[in-house]
Amino acid sequence: MSTKPTTTDLEWTAVDQRAVDTVRVLAMDSVQKVGNGHPGTAMSLAPAAYTLFQKVMRHDPADADWTGRDRFVLSAGHSSLTLYIQLYLAGFGLELDDLKAFRTWGSKTPGHPEYGHTTGVETTTGPLGQGVANAVGMAMAARYERGLFDPEAAPSTSPFDHFVYAIAGDGCLQEGISAEASSLAGHQRLGNLIMLWDDNHISIEGDTETAISEDTMKRYEAYGWHVQRVEPKENGDLDPAALFAAIEAAKAVTDRPSFIAMRSIIAWPAPNAQNTEAAHGSALGEEEIAATKRVMGFDPEQHFEVSDEVIAHTRKALDRGREARAEWEKAFAAWRTADPQRAAEFDRIRAGELPEGWEEKLPEFETGKGVATRAASGKILQALGAVIPELWGGSADLAGSNNTTIDKTSSFLPADNPLPEADPYGRTVHFGIREHAMAAVMNGIALHGNTRIYGGTFLVFSDYMRNAVRLSALMHLPVTYVWTHDSIGLGEDGPTHQPVEHLASLRAIPGLNIVRPADANETAIAWREILRRWTKEFGVGAPHGLALTRQGVPTYERNEDAAKGGYVLFEADGGEPQVVLIGTGSEVQLAVEAREQLQAAGVPTRVVSMPSVEWFEEQEPGYRDSVLPPSVKARVAVEAGIGLTWHRYVGDAGRIVSLEHFGASADGKVLFREFGFTADAVAAAARESIAAAAR
Repeated sequence: MSTKPTTTDLEWTAVDQRAVDTVRVLAMDSVQKVGNGHPGTAMSLAPAAYTLFQKVMRHDPADADWTGRDRFVLSAGHSSLTLYIQLYLAGFGLELDDLKAFRTWGSKTPGHPEYGHTTGVETTTGPLGQGVANAVGMAMAARYERGLFDPEAAPSTSPFDHFVYAIAGDGCLQEGISAEASSLAGHQRLGNLIMLWDDNHISIEGDTETAISEDTMKRYEAYGWHVQRVEPKENGDLDPAALFAAIEAAKAVTDRPSFIAMRSIIAWPAPNAQNTEAAHGSALGEEEIAATKRVMGFDPEQHFEVSDEVIAHTRKALDRGREARAEWEKAFAAWRTADPQRAAEFDRIRAGELPEGWEEKLPEFETGKGVATRAASGKILQALGAVIPELWGGSADLAGSNNTTIDKTSSFLPADNPLPEADPYGRTVHFGIREHAMAAVMNGIALHGNTRIYGGTFLVFSDYMRNAVRLSALMHLPVTYVWTHDSIGLGEDGPTHQPVEHLASLRAIPGLNIVRPADANETAIAWREILRRWTKEFGVGAPHGLALTRQGVPTYERNEDAAKGGYVLFEADGGEPQVVLIGTGSEVQLAVEAREQLQAAGVPTRVVSMPSVEWFEEQEPGYRDSVLPPSVKARVAVEAGIGLTWHRYVGDAGRIVSLEHFGASADGKVLFREFGFTADAVAAAARESIAAAAR
């Protein structure tokens, strides 16, 4: 399936120009009607967005999820009308009433594009720079997908070959995440990625000279991108012919990502508002809108004016999309016939199913033996990697510490990389020391589809990733964060590397499931449950964060109820429990040792392991009450972090053994002792709770 251009000539008629000017009218009117929004960029970018959607991209508005489509990312998500108006014109399902309902309750056109909410929106954007990294992830996923299904095909001949287009603004490129992601894209030589930079020199505070003076094009050259500059027309408007030619040239460069700088004038051609910061984020006002409409030859008294000729012309995208998909389907059918085994694998993965018998490959760990949960996770990944080819991932330069190397012989790297294990379709990803970009790249990989991604770093560095993690949860994406070195137990690296507030902080993100397994067997069950939740059978997906230990912890008998998030690890002996001890991760062993003390003193004590509060809260009330009986008021929670999570579980009579301050540099065992994480401390807290419950 060729992705090469059939012509370098742009067909541009008077109707095309009228359609572009119609975009500007709709952008002005939509913002004016609601009274807020960002009209200026949507106006200046109208020729670029129109050229992409009507002249360049391979897509089918009638089937927005078609596997063979090109992807489009509007990283400058504040200019959501840039995307919405193109979706309306091309026939993706938005209509004029949706533009009239812009930024209002229940509309399909919220303030920033939202994945899963509006057909044709490939990712949720708004936090600047995130979309740049999403696009990099999509381009990486496209290459890995090709390696899964059609690795032997000649360049530009596979049905899995397609392009990823992104529009980024000055703000996107000022955010550090875009630098991380762009550096990674250049290193990976992602020739299927084309980014258009809206170089309009305006941000909220005015001319960008207030904040930045670097040569952005040279920066991208230094990253290893193919760089072009598109000059505007003499009147200052974007030149569709020049832009089209630049895109076609970019498509021909297959060994590097492409960067196209477009000098634009924000709010063009508004007579007074153009090139002003006010046009970035404010309605232009009725007088300025009327004046702008006169400049473009529109009736100033009309609102949301779209001629029948324009909409009939732009909706031909439906015909072109149908034809492009039919052509692709022929190539896809030929591929299926030639490679039925890979076709069957494609069908399985596309259906959101896992290979038959995959669970049998999960290792079971010997009880009693001390194993770090990070080490257990590494063994689990290597076992699963052998049977789940769509599973891939790596680390932010901490693979040896995170145990995230799924295949030591296969690194996702371009063919000219000097490392012996370099493979364009490799399993192990080296994200480099780019935690924030790694998280957003993973989002892009998940959004692209047909692969499953994970990425690791230390739990304390989840702070660098937080905005992208939040977007993972907002979009319900099946990504897995492997966060190791999960407490002061990591030891001598000291307070800068010891997470204290992180577990509670991450649990505060709606839709993110944090899993902190107590031992190796819980880690295996955690991975199994995470993978199971990736399947379409489970329903709406969610990201997961695995919090894993650096230090060894005792291994207990495998208990399938760990998948419920909380369960009875050890039951009280000698009658109903007088106290319940709740632990997570490496502190479960302290609860177990404290139970032994209390039982020896005649106090029936139950130990509950709660690897995932979120999974536990999903369970039926009856199950939750069976684990934490309402009649037992004496409760102790123990976790080597702040205690914010646990107040609702221990109640008024309960006690929390927690860490409400930063750590220190010393051996992990010393720190646990000095900061009160001992079996004696847990037992003492239990006695206090029993006394409080009896009052």
